[in-house]
Amino acid sequence: MQPNPTIHHHGATNGVTGSCHQLMLAPDASLLIDCGLFQGNDAAPRGGPDELAIGFDISTVRALLVTHVHIDHVGRIPWLLAAGFKGPILCSEPSARLLPLVLEDAFKLSLSRQTEAVENYLKLIDERLIAIPYNQWHSVHQNARIRLQRAGHILGSAYIECEVTGPAAELNTENRKLNTKRIVFSGDLGAPHAPLLAPPEPPEHCDTLVIESTYGDRQHEHRDTRRQRLEALIQRALQDQGTVLIPAFSIGRTQELLYELEEIIHRRGHQEAADGLPWNQLPVILDSPLASRFTRVYRELERCWPEEARQRIAAGRKPLAFEQRLTVDGHSAHQRMVRHLADSRRPAIVIAASGMCTGGRIVNYLKAMLGDPRHNVLFVGYQAAGTPGRDIQTHGPQGGYVELDGERHTIRAGIDTIGGYSAHADQTGLIEFVTGMDRWPGQIKIVHGDSEAKRTLAGELRRRYEEKGRAVEIEVPLGHK
Repeated sequence: MQPNPTIHHHGATNGVTGSCHQLMLAPDASLLIDCGLFQGNDAAPRGGPDELAIGFDISTVRALLVTHVHIDHVGRIPWLLAAGFKGPILCSEPSARLLPLVLEDAFKLSLSRQTEAVENYLKLIDERLIAIPYNQWHSVHQNARIRLQRAGHILGSAYIECEVTGPAAELNTENRKLNTKRIVFSGDLGAPHAPLLAPPEPPEHCDTLVIESTYGDRQHEHRDTRRQRLEALIQRALQDQGTVLIPAFSIGRTQELLYELEEIIHRRGHQEAADGLPWNQLPVILDSPLASRFTRVYRELERCWPEEARQRIAAGRKPLAFEQRLTVDGHSAHQRMVRHLADSRRPAIVIAASGMCTGGRIVNYLKAMLGDPRHNVLFVGYQAAGTPGRDIQTHGPQGGYVELDGERHTIRAGIDTIGGYSAHADQTGLIEFVTGMDRWPGQIKIVHGDSEAKRTLAGELRRRYEEKGRAVEIEVPLGHK
């Protein structure tokens, strides 16, 4: 039987960012699965002559396959194109709507803000993009085809099945061609009970699985529990007569939070949120131009929402555009809002990017409010090692400090975390993705996780295989440079 196809890992091996995997189809042909940006401790030093270098040979890459549009999976695409990549970019139909927004932002941050350059770049992206329906095979090479399946992580997210066929034509006892291998790249798998997404279902089978492990050593709270905690934490924080700051990724987490907050406000109505302020007058401030644009696209793609969400719309509710939601667009309006909330005693909720506090407008709020105990920071997503978010999460409860834009800020604000809002599957979800297959993979490569998460998940998977008397080769790839 022919060996498994070779996979080179160009990211997400030393942490949870920079996802990029290269599947070799032939000596002169390969597929690239994601091309994400490194963040936190994973990021390389900036400022050298190779700052925009892609970092690996792309001469064999025939197509780029995108699992979803988070920056840690697509943020290096501008560099990939600058390096001379000429092939198509394939993704799901919702992702094809969202990807240009993300790539425009990434281009402005990494290459140029000049209008003509941005327009030419977006035209190039539009020419390369190919939207593929879910659950349909699509040929990408003379010996390879792919199929996208819903991953339940964010709108448009997918895991990718790659079927690679070699020259042999022998048959085994299962009447399958020995020369055909099926490789699955999980991308980021979602947790169950996400309000705007259906949960992922595992594939029928695969020979090799490349699987994420962000929460490979942890379990999430149940959705009902997390909503109760969200409501309780917000109400407690509002009693301090300050602002609840929620760092959130512009796509996925922001829309889910808006959906949950609309439900709380709808149910609580005229009940008091804080010191005479009713819930239905509590400002929910979305201060992220990119998140606002994503939210508009989410609303335009309501047909992709699950039944529960569509029922709310049918009942006349606006889950992502409710009356109390305020949008801050221009930079001067943002600066005024920061000053107003820092100085006033009017309770409010602010949702702003970036989710790990590595940049974006949330940083200005943090610099203005972290030193004031009236305010509170609520984390609802994973904070990678080396990011300001992880530092605030770790040192904030002890009254420590964090460095923001090169300045040290003492943390006196309240710090809380709700793990149940993660858009990633927990350990149980990851294991069920594997064991839910009709035929389990014989080879598993564990990526996209901290070392302890990968090690724990590998151990749990080995135990499941041993219980069933099944053989498996589990690998934790190391290094991306």
